Amino acid sequence: MIANRFVGATALGCAALLGSATALAATQVVTSLKPIELLVKAVAADDVEVTTLVQPGASPHNYTMKPSQRRALENADAIFWVGPELETFLTRLLSGNEFRDRTYSLMHGEDIPEIETEDDHGGHDDHAGHGHDHGDGEDPHIWLDPALALDMARDIHKVLVQQDGADVAALDANLKRFERDLSTAESDITTRLKPVAEIDLFTYHNAFTRFAEHYGLTLQGILTLNPELSPGARHIAEVQQKLQEANHPCLMTEPQFNRQWWRSITEGLDITFSTWDPLATDIEPGRDGYITFQQSLADAALRCLPENAQ
Repeated sequence: MIANRFVGATALGCAALLGSATALAATQVVTSLKPIELLVKAVAADDVEVTTLVQPGASPHNYTMKPSQRRALENADAIFWVGPELETFLTRLLSGNEFRDRTYSLMHGEDIPEIETEDDHGGHDDHAGHGHDHGDGEDPHIWLDPALALDMARDIHKVLVQQDGADVAALDANLKRFERDLSTAESDITTRLKPVAEIDLFTYHNAFTRFAEHYGLTLQGILTLNPELSPGARHIAEVQQKLQEANHPCLMTEPQFNRQWWRSITEGLDITFSTWDPLATDIEPGRDGYITFQQSLADAALRCLPENAQ
């Protein structure tokens, strides 16, 4: 009986050690924003653990990081962010010696490994070195354009396949699945949004310019050019004039920013309101999260149609 107990205890001890080794072997990834987390989850194998810095309801333009998030950065194997044009709170930290070699700007392609031959990791080399010309720094909200998001996913894949113990077959299969599913979703959304092209959309700031351009929507006005500052009186007057002259104007608000003042500038005007969230706050992070995110943005735009307005 004692021998049996000893054998059982030994087996349990080995299992615990194996479990600890498995936990230690997991690739630790830190993403700055929830949409980047969704792209990581789309292509990552099951052994990747993701921590996201900007929390629900916060804005990447003025975020304050917690000490626990600093520790997550210290333990990270790979850190993904858009770049200094967007997550200004990370610029000084990630450009320092401690994190530079593990940090990947998805807007600029900094330090993202090139895949040279078709034999390397499943033959995705035709997309290597695509220049990362995601707008020359003009608009950092690149994840809202599904074509650029696909570039981001491919870059994430390139980084993850280089990690120790990477499950390359799973990473390749997940990327191919994402490419296929995103193409299907794009076609569906393009069809659904055709009626919205006849409506003049107004949005809080320029985050949705890329989404609108990709799907042929008309962004007639942007309320504030800098979300960290209140717009000036002249700019507000110009936007009010555009709202008055617009065809079925719809103002797309964002949950990260105070709504009170834009209600005051639209008082007395016949305007439809809808809310879209560029940070995917309510989207479940999982393999299909980014697809669901794109569909949610389309749903928000469709609420601008007179027959769908609430």
